[in-house]
Amino acid sequence: MDLNFSDAHQAFQREVVGFLAAHAHEAPRAGTGDARAWQKLLIAHGYAARNIPKEYGGFGAEPDILKSRIIAEEFARAQVSTGLGGQGISMLVPTLLEMGSEEQKLQFIGPTLRGELVWCQGYSEPDAGSDLANLRTKGVLDGNDWVVSGQKIWTSTAHLADWIFCLVRTEPDAPKHEGISFLLFSMKTPGIEIRPLVDMTGVANFNEVFFTDVRVPKHQIVGRRGEGWKVANAILRHERGSLADPNEMLSRLNALTDVMKTETVDGRRAIDDPVFRDRLMQIHGRVLAMRCNDLRLLSAAVNRTPASLAGMVVKLQGTELRHELEALAIDVMGEFGLLYAGSPQLRGAGSWQRSYMFFLGLIIGGGTSQIQKNIIAERGLGLPREPKPASV
Repeated sequence: MDLNFSDAHQAFQREVVGFLAAHAHEAPRAGTGDARAWQKLLIAHGYAARNIPKEYGGFGAEPDILKSRIIAEEFARAQVSTGLGGQGISMLVPTLLEMGSEEQKLQFIGPTLRGELVWCQGYSEPDAGSDLANLRTKGVLDGNDWVVSGQKIWTSTAHLADWIFCLVRTEPDAPKHEGISFLLFSMKTPGIEIRPLVDMTGVANFNEVFFTDVRVPKHQIVGRRGEGWKVANAILRHERGSLADPNEMLSRLNALTDVMKTETVDGRRAIDDPVFRDRLMQIHGRVLAMRCNDLRLLSAAVNRTPASLAGMVVKLQGTELRHELEALAIDVMGEFGLLYAGSPQLRGAGSWQRSYMFFLGLIIGGGTSQIQKNIIAERGLGLPREPKPASV
């Protein structure tokens, strides 16, 4: 078996390396730089939105697993941003490609890819978190508009978002999974109130959002009325994958390795300490496993074959692994790892501390690890459902 790249793929690899050599200095870093300009440059060269059709704002290339892997590895090696992400690009765009109308694809995908439209996700509610289908935010059809009233919580980036994709109950008498619709509407619509929620990072990444008689044009629905749960599940598949990107994990692993080569413990490099080195090697092996699993998912997507179990493990394994990776960096930095902001001794502009706190939250967000284990056991492995306690 010949595991070497073909001549064509070797040429493509040289192309990517050349691009990074010429343009890496333009990439945004630690919150600085023009992220939209970088995204535009990446799309133009096919390093972002690579397989999205040109008519919707993408590069329009045919799927190629090896080229995708080359891009990921070279950008990770250079520790350079692979472009914009977020809920719009990572979750809504692939769902619109699959289930949206032609008008919705043309209206939303291109601006979202370019960072001109920022989205938030209106899913969780105070009484509908892990049991999302229990949501109560309602939408009542009044002429040509849906009138939306209710509340969402843990709404990431709502304070920055231009639009929201939102689950609302439009069929109150239907079974709870069958009475939900998936609406798109502007966050500037009258009747929307946003209240920030400060999380462990010290920043208001989450929000409460209140809807009071918000009027949404009735055509701004994805899929059919009352069948939004199908759209919601498509979104959730993409969400759980985006919360633990193995390519970003590889870039972070490379950065951790660099930190361990420069930080010292009792006068010697941290990477020469056997305990730290053993922890690094364990994390390295698990990152490799995550990347191999990602190849399985890529292959399934290209070949249109199911890979449900491979997809189910991503969120559980990825968020826990990323938290461990960030924790190792903090341990390696010793007393400097306790710094958070405002110190001249801060390492990496505080990114290690922020990510440590952020990924601790993501172990809960998007479905807790306990919920993920139930999903894997029951839906992936076919094990019996978890017994419910007898009602009193």
